[in-house]
Amino acid sequence: MPVGPERNGAGDGRTRVVDYIAERLVRRGVRHVFGVDGANIEDFYDAAHSCSDLTAVVAKHEFSAAAMADAYSRAGAGIGVVCATSGGGALNTIPGLGESFASRVPVLALIGQPPTSSDGLGSFQDTSGVNGALHGEALFAAVSVFCERVVTADDIVTALPRAVSAATSLGGPAVLLLPKDIQQAVVEPAQDDPDAPAAVGELTELMQLLRSTEGPVTIIAGDQVARDDARAELETLRAVLRANVATVPDAKDAAAESLGVAGVMGHPTVVAALGDSALCLLIGTRLPLMARGGLETVLGSLQVASIGAEVPYLPCTHVESHDLRGSLTQLATALAGTESRVPPPRRVRGELTPPERAGAGVRYRDAMRAVDGLLPQDADIVVDAGNIGAAAIHWLPARRDGRFLVALGMGGMGYSFGAGIGMAFARNRRTVVIAGDGSFFMHGMEIHTALNYRLPVTFLLFDNHAHAMCVTREQLFYGNRYSYNRFGPSRLGAGLSAMFPALPSMDVTDIGELAVAVAAALDTDGPSVVSVECSADEIPPFTAFLGETTQLGRSPQPDSRERR
Repeated sequence: MPVGPERNGAGDGRTRVVDYIAERLVRRGVRHVFGVDGANIEDFYDAAHSCSDLTAVVAKHEFSAAAMADAYSRAGAGIGVVCATSGGGALNTIPGLGESFASRVPVLALIGQPPTSSDGLGSFQDTSGVNGALHGEALFAAVSVFCERVVTADDIVTALPRAVSAATSLGGPAVLLLPKDIQQAVVEPAQDDPDAPAAVGELTELMQLLRSTEGPVTIIAGDQVARDDARAELETLRAVLRANVATVPDAKDAAAESLGVAGVMGHPTVVAALGDSALCLLIGTRLPLMARGGLETVLGSLQVASIGAEVPYLPCTHVESHDLRGSLTQLATALAGTESRVPPPRRVRGELTPPERAGAGVRYRDAMRAVDGLLPQDADIVVDAGNIGAAAIHWLPARRDGRFLVALGMGGMGYSFGAGIGMAFARNRRTVVIAGDGSFFMHGMEIHTALNYRLPVTFLLFDNHAHAMCVTREQLFYGNRYSYNRFGPSRLGAGLSAMFPALPSMDVTDIGELAVAVAAALDTDGPSVVSVECSADEIPPFTAFLGETTQLGRSPQPDSRERR
């Protein structure tokens, strides 16, 4: 085992596999990797320590580390990298990798394993697949676009570039399973393989369809627009087509101006606009059920076209593009002159109207409006699953110069805590995490990670003492005869303040206190927490929970506006 002065190589120009990986990641612009240390990944942490341009971040849990890598990638900082040790540590990454797989987010996972000499011999945490051991390669292959177990040192020279290429070109996690002896072995340096150009399909048919369309066009923009940094190109195409733009829930920040969000947490205006359109153009989205719920009937009566990395879930004319910046520029250039088409009617956004609720606790809509008035225009927002997530998606606009991130691929509760940290590392600006107490109890101790690294993350915890979306389902679908999903009372702000004295943390029980508390939290140098008392009995703006009469919407209040 190389130790001491020899740890970074063999003294003959060769280098350890872990050093090779670290150096190649830095060459690709990666500056942070996320994980939890352990015996079978510690050599990579040693390599990161010796690499001055690479910071290895230690999370509290591997799911959160995977969420950090996922958000780092979505933020545009380069491929997100998560590293984990063998056994339970490795298995804990799978839900996070599942989110990246479902949402097509490029992530590289470096998973440590016991030495190859112990394969199939009953070693601790054996995932070699040999002699009845858990088959790690088969397991990780199910949540990745590439998976390889590296069994010789020289294999890393080809396996690493193939893994990165698969993650970035196909969109999704790539996994390298790294036995400890392979990590420590030395390898000959090699030239980096050039990246393959991003694939773009033939645009002629789509151009002809757009030229021949008589009547308004409505664009639904997806998260690939943000990942490809194609917002400006989208706006140029929108102007050329004189189109309206809506976004899917996990792409609220994709469009400079929009009708609102499409789907089950979306705005009624989107349905009305599609009803007046001759064609719907999907850009960078497969339009999954959460984004098309309530739109099926109107979309069934329209021509639908698509451009993006993957074919949508509904029938359409599709063009493959892994480079939306280039593709949308080509489309706009070719269609210049079609600005004479009749624009769609200008619409004022409406809202879903959940039932009014009396009683204690801050109302979701009131809270989102108060937060909207306080967040700076360059703040990034990361939203978790559940009732409060639906409220934020529906009522809280994205910032003009900020990102708005929500993970709807798997919808794993607690994702936002790690993701907010990954976002803050990627963009180095105020990040606001919006989560419920159910999500906090799963992965909220990553707040300590934010404190440890003095990150500018404000955590807004909405405490309704329940898994509130499950409570809502119990009430609506099971007659409110019982509840498995209500918690005992808690004071998260006071509790966190007692646990971490250096962390500014407070509880809010009334809407009148919220603005002062949030303003103070945003003004903190480093992380901060505001816990907001709300109610599990409030129905969120989620169409599956609303009757037809409540889906008609209401006009926005005078201060309601999209901040893009």
